[in-house]
Amino acid sequence: MPRSFRILAAIILLPLLAAPALAQTSDTGSSHYYSEDTINAGLGPVPDTVNRETPQAMMESFLFAAKADAWKTAAHMLDLSNMDPQKQAALGPVLARRLNQIVRHAMWLDWGDLPDRPDALEANASSKNPLAGEPRRNIRLAIIDLPGRPVSIRIARVKPKDGDPVWLFSRQTVGNINEMYAYYGPTAFERSLPAWMRKTAFWTLAWWEVIALPLVFLIGLGAAALVYVWLGRLKQHRRYRLAAGILDAVQLPVALFVCVGTFSLVRSWLFTFSGAVNAFLGPLQTVLIVIALALIAVRIVDAVLERVVQHNIRELGDAEAAEQRDLYTNISAARRAAIVVAFLVGAALVLIQVNAFQTLGFSLLASAGVLGLIFAFAARSVLANIMSSLQIALAKTARIGDAVLYAGDWCYVEKINFTYVQLKSWDNRRLMVPVSQLVSNTLENWTKQDASLIKPVVLRLDHRADVDKLREAFGKFVEESDDVIQKDQAKAQVIDHDWNGMVLRFTVTGEDPVSAWGMHCRLREEMLKVAARLESEGADVPDRAVYLPREREVKVEAFAGD
Repeated sequence: MPRSFRILAAIILLPLLAAPALAQTSDTGSSHYYSEDTINAGLGPVPDTVNRETPQAMMESFLFAAKADAWKTAAHMLDLSNMDPQKQAALGPVLARRLNQIVRHAMWLDWGDLPDRPDALEANASSKNPLAGEPRRNIRLAIIDLPGRPVSIRIARVKPKDGDPVWLFSRQTVGNINEMYAYYGPTAFERSLPAWMRKTAFWTLAWWEVIALPLVFLIGLGAAALVYVWLGRLKQHRRYRLAAGILDAVQLPVALFVCVGTFSLVRSWLFTFSGAVNAFLGPLQTVLIVIALALIAVRIVDAVLERVVQHNIRELGDAEAAEQRDLYTNISAARRAAIVVAFLVGAALVLIQVNAFQTLGFSLLASAGVLGLIFAFAARSVLANIMSSLQIALAKTARIGDAVLYAGDWCYVEKINFTYVQLKSWDNRRLMVPVSQLVSNTLENWTKQDASLIKPVVLRLDHRADVDKLREAFGKFVEESDDVIQKDQAKAQVIDHDWNGMVLRFTVTGEDPVSAWGMHCRLREEMLKVAARLESEGADVPDRAVYLPREREVKVEAFAGD
């Protein structure tokens, strides 16, 4: 046979000869299971009702055996390889009973979601999941927090030397049962309850849980009500209004914190609720505690700022108060940053508690872009205000205590929140302006750089008015007024005229907007008085100077032919 034919035949026959060997390796490869000489030799033969072929079937067999109190049968679902076979028959049922308590009290498990294939391959998993299409020999069901360290509850595929692979609770999990049971097992109070109260009422709740949950909630409400009333009485006896304001601000969040804290303490000291209840109560407690602590901190800051700003709003407009305005604005910005941090920390704690990073991590990463776009579109106005609030905090275009002119109103900045800025007008009105609108529109900030303000007074006079006499009276006013600064720059100028008269403008500078406004009004009054007095003094003098403007009429004579 020619050499080329032999090579061709080898190429054709080699895959055919290697296929059975490759198939055998794929089916029975040790990477798909753990190997043991024997499995639970001390327990005796496995009952016919037990199915350990798939993770779902094994968990179903364990839960059904536990429901029937068949702990000897349930022990066959535990890998007792690390235990002396002579002790397995005595200790196996005990460990199975304790593991059932741990599964009920420490975790929430929907065994119907477990794979129903011997190789535990996720046939319907997303392509973005790195485990998609991969056989598994080990599955983590939950992570249990113990004092000092977390431990995992796992099931593993184990093959005895002379048998088929089966799924069992891993020997590492079995080795941690006693330690987990000491923490998550029934308390002494629960063990003292009658047997009927420990039986299942509905869902996964025992009768004692149905009775205890409302009682524990009422105990928490009672503790919160006592603290709320005590704080209410305490604030009535405070001589300092700031302390009373702080107590009033934190009264409700402190009561909420006491309610959740009491509920948590009573729940942990006296009861160990089932995993379904803990799966709901754990994240809820975390959220409420974070909310209560954030509210306490934020309301204390708000009470201090409100007290200081409202009672010193005029002083904050002074030229010397620029550092105070910066300080209060920075505190307000830190308050908003604390709210964001509290939200992120609370969300992270909840996700950690529900193990969302393990169960939903890949899905969250895959859908983060789409969800982000949807959220941004739905909350675009809110996000715009939040970003504008951060812009104000960084650029300080408006600080707490600044005197501003907005939409024709002279106002002081009282509060800078996430979505709106609270302005206090000169007549004690409150303007709630969206932050984005404040940033996008023109705003006059009278105390941004220099609190001093030039206030003009404009008078319309007759053409025959003696400007020098008015300028002399104006100079006297400037010299005698203590609230006029930069006296050498005070001016009296004719800035316009028309057929009806002339326009005389007096300009003076005040130290701050408040004093400038008062001085501006006094100057107008004084100049009007002077003009009226000068007018009356020369009433009987021909060709006298006239100050106050006159109405002029034009007489039009008709033509003779009309």
